[in-house]
Amino acid sequence: MSETEVSAAPRPLLLADGRPAARAWSLDPALRHLNHGSFGAVPLAAQERQRELRARMESAPVVWFPELPRRLAAARVELAAFLGADPGDLALVPNASAGASVVYANLERRGGGEIVVTDHGYGAVTMGAERLARRWGGRVRTARVPLDAGAEQAYEAVMAEVGEDTGLVVVDQITSATARRLPVERIGAEVRRRGVPLLVDGAHAPGLIAAPLEGLTCDFWTGNLHKWGCAPRGTAALVARGPLRDGLYPLIDSWGAADPYPDRFDQQGTVDATNHLAAPAALDFVDRTWGWPAARRYMDELAGYGARVVGAALAELTGADVSVDVGMPVPGMRLVRLPDGLADSRVAADALRDRAPAELGVEAAFTSFGGVGHLRLSAHVYNTAEDYEYFAERCVPVLGEWARAAR
Repeated sequence: MSETEVSAAPRPLLLADGRPAARAWSLDPALRHLNHGSFGAVPLAAQERQRELRARMESAPVVWFPELPRRLAAARVELAAFLGADPGDLALVPNASAGASVVYANLERRGGGEIVVTDHGYGAVTMGAERLARRWGGRVRTARVPLDAGAEQAYEAVMAEVGEDTGLVVVDQITSATARRLPVERIGAEVRRRGVPLLVDGAHAPGLIAAPLEGLTCDFWTGNLHKWGCAPRGTAALVARGPLRDGLYPLIDSWGAADPYPDRFDQQGTVDATNHLAAPAALDFVDRTWGWPAARRYMDELAGYGARVVGAALAELTGADVSVDVGMPVPGMRLVRLPDGLADSRVAADALRDRAPAELGVEAAFTSFGGVGHLRLSAHVYNTAEDYEYFAERCVPVLGEWARAAR
């Protein structure tokens, strides 16, 4: 590794008592955790808060559940402030896919029943769009957005599929497999002008973008707080605005069904909602310890460093340029091209993900787009430059062996 690369490494973040940031999490020390973007990681402060809440729930369930809607309404106010949303627009859902499912389950047929998605869309959300199109008697139109497309080209690609028969447009704010942004602000303004509803999949946005709803015109937005926000898993928000908002109902009918939106989402029978109640503890922990602006800055610098270090090792191994231009990059995430023969499909990419912890000692994200495999690096405050140096030195040679065996 060159001196330039070493000097470019950001200094690790520490806790107030000088300990490494990772000590605030219960992550397995035998693994390198280089894939925060998939399932997040919950700090001990939030885990302890959730344990306290669960203890209260289990000690007096007949007291707990009637009081739960009031507790959730208070939590919604805190979470809305973090996202820059109106609390009256925000409902609590288990994950971003559930938020999309709520929209699909409640939106009546519009236009000719066509739904526009992109080829960067999250698979489960796109599957839901396909099911809705079948129910509407329409079809899904897929906008092909080149990986290196800038904002203008991406906008044109999406809008080329929007026409008189379009009943819904579904676009990612930050794409999962390709770690890039899409111009949702401009798309939102134009489809609103045309009277077409827009669902923005903001699964990765909370915590990674300072104000994910700022300047965004859309009917529906859904995002995970358990990814970059580090909330307990199963914690997400659905934000709905405009006349279609009041037609949204939770996927489970319960005693709050007659309540207005979003209150009706606060009663879901005996669902354990301590994840949502503990979410503010996770957000507050990062804010109090480092501040979210500093945390985001560190994550972005570290992800960039990781891509340079790992990319240099892969380039030396393959003799090819492995850098990836994603057109509209996002903070905290980077793509590096894998050797030919690896992750050339989603199934193959998932197989690598499952193999890596046992054989490489890392949790890593392998993705596929257009038949090309990528390593998706996503950094959080508990990661350090040494994590990526380890991957470059120890794991890249093994990836080379796997690629040769696959060809």
